[in-house]
Amino acid sequence: MLMPFLAAGFLFIERRAIFSHPSFSAGGGIFLLLSVLVLLSVRFAGDKVPPDLQLTGSVFAVILLWIAGFAFSFGKAAVKSGYFSLLFLFLTVPLPNFFVEGIISLLQAGSAELTEILFNLIGVPVLREGLVFHLARVNIEIARECSGIRSTIALFILALPLVHYGLHSLWRKLFFLMCAFLVMILKNGIRIVTLSLLAVYVDPSFLFGTLHRDGGIVFFLLGLLLLLPVLLLLQRRESPRLAGTKELGTSSGRRN
Repeated sequence: MLMPFLAAGFLFIERRAIFSHPSFSAGGGIFLLLSVLVLLSVRFAGDKVPPDLQLTGSVFAVILLWIAGFAFSFGKAAVKSGYFSLLFLFLTVPLPNFFVEGIISLLQAGSAELTEILFNLIGVPVLREGLVFHLARVNIEIARECSGIRSTIALFILALPLVHYGLHSLWRKLFFLMCAFLVMILKNGIRIVTLSLLAVYVDPSFLFGTLHRDGGIVFFLLGLLLLLPVLLLLQRRESPRLAGTKELGTSSGRRN
């Protein structure tokens, strides 16, 4: 529910470039037509479509309607300049259940693989059976609740403005987003291993205590710290090229 307000904030930050030459654009009709088509599809599908898909389609149609109104009011140039804020609005659309389940399964499998690697690296004897790890005193299962889906979505939302304002190259933006996803899996593996070791060598109650229930923010911040060097490295490698491009443009302008 916060996504529209964040999108409005990004529009405000970029207001000078977006609203410099407002004008009417008939191109908003395309978004209006798409909005009507999606809404009618959801409407006429009725009970043939699951409730979660109906909600997804309805919210998607509303977002398209907002973009249509924006295009009608401010023109094609404003839509082009404010593309990031307008696309950010689509994060308001709730994901259908089948898509969420697919992400959770992927995160569970990735977390299990990294957990096994970490146990082997630190020399802890463990027997793995799928998503279940048998240790000396406890058995650990990487359940749906341990997939880290919430922190992964939160980091993805946070990473989008970082790459938009911090990076210019498209492939560097995509590379950083991929790293963010991998770091979330790594962070989740570290969390599972940490709680498991505390349960085995300190107290089994760590598997049900405060660190397990509310300690996600600690490991989320750890993920951010792991991503910070990646962002700085990408920015550093991008800066010399941007500087060279500006110098080339300046010298070219002087010759002209």
